[in-house]
Amino acid sequence: MSPALDLSAVNGLTNGASITNGVKKHRGKYDGDAFSTRAIHVGSEPDPTTGAVIPPISLSTTYKQDAIGVHKGFEYSRSANPNRNALESALASLESGGGHALAFASGSATTATVLQSLGPNAHIISVNDVYGGTFRYMTRVAKENQGLETTFVDLEQAGEEQILAAVRENTKLVWVESPTNPTLRLINIARLSSLLHTLPNPPILLVDNTFLSPFYSSPILLGADIVLHSLTKYVNGHSDVVMGALILPTHHTALVEKLRFLQNAIGAVPSAFDSWLAQRGLKTLGVRMREHGRNALKIARVLEESPYVEEVIYPGLKSHPRHALAVKSLSPHAQKWIDSIPESEKEHGVPYGGMISVRLRRSSESAVRDSSDEAEKFLTSLRLFALAESLGGVESLAEHPAQMTHGSIPPAERQLLGIGGNLVRLSVGIEEVDDLVADVQQALEKAIVL
Repeated sequence: MSPALDLSAVNGLTNGASITNGVKKHRGKYDGDAFSTRAIHVGSEPDPTTGAVIPPISLSTTYKQDAIGVHKGFEYSRSANPNRNALESALASLESGGGHALAFASGSATTATVLQSLGPNAHIISVNDVYGGTFRYMTRVAKENQGLETTFVDLEQAGEEQILAAVRENTKLVWVESPTNPTLRLINIARLSSLLHTLPNPPILLVDNTFLSPFYSSPILLGADIVLHSLTKYVNGHSDVVMGALILPTHHTALVEKLRFLQNAIGAVPSAFDSWLAQRGLKTLGVRMREHGRNALKIARVLEESPYVEEVIYPGLKSHPRHALAVKSLSPHAQKWIDSIPESEKEHGVPYGGMISVRLRRSSESAVRDSSDEAEKFLTSLRLFALAESLGGVESLAEHPAQMTHGSIPPAERQLLGIGGNLVRLSVGIEEVDDLVADVQQALEKAIVL
């Protein structure tokens, strides 16, 4: 694929923003260590000046030079900052197969930067059940401002011929979420990557790994070229930072150079303090994701047996039609952990992240087939699950996709995707699971009359 920008002559990366900046500095020392060990140590080595075991926050916007162009790797904080570099280093280490990471001020800024890198009049293929904000940027902002055309395809069910038929001469990228938001469709990333590489000029394969985090899924090992995260969610994990990131394998140096140039030129970068908070959050990612998964599996089982529920969507359940793919595509470290769980605890499924989508039954007195009345009553009756957008924090959240996160998608398209009035999305936190189960059960009883 021909690049949208010719950066061969660009000399704007000297501001501490070389393509290896903040990535390889700490890698070798911890390469053989396990996931949570790397999460705690990569990018967080004791401060050489004071011995502080936690990196200090570097709030300076500019840095003294010993002579013109002679500095310690930093000139201006938009281009590079010690805290952002440390975070990027940790991210590149945690996303298995990663070699480079770039942090941005939000997940939406991350999306915008990737799509802007494609240049004018490009074509992309996107999974049809995509996050509402991504859909909005593709179909409104990028379409109107740079002539981007997007073909939405059900990449879960589409056959090889249908996928290849969607590829055009100017197709530069394939955008995947797996699981998708909010219906948790699963895409066979390895199969899709292999299929795209049968093309003479394969488009970039991007996977949004926000829902599973680097703990449960390693898309680069499955063939992805770029992994995207809304760090706001599981990686930070405490609902106090808005941030996004891209992680790429080592061999994509030219693509990294292009994206890092745009990161610096556009300037949608996270602050030093936000970078510090996100790095603090990711230190416990492995511990948190295990608890999110355990809790979600138990709640999914309870919901599956509830008379108030029409359908439970959680790929970790053995009853899920794509359960085998979910297990097969686990990251090596998640697979190792799940293998250690006693078989008696895996009778009905395995932990697979903390996201559950639920279709509620209609009350016997409901007059409108696609009414959201039951969903709203359920959501407002919850005691521990907060009615709020976003996901991935230690606290449990619940929301109504049709009216909240996916409200920007036209109603007819929402219906085709299965985002109806009775669909509720749960972000299961790490509270005591029995309390969460009791909360969900009492809210169902209040919301639905059978």
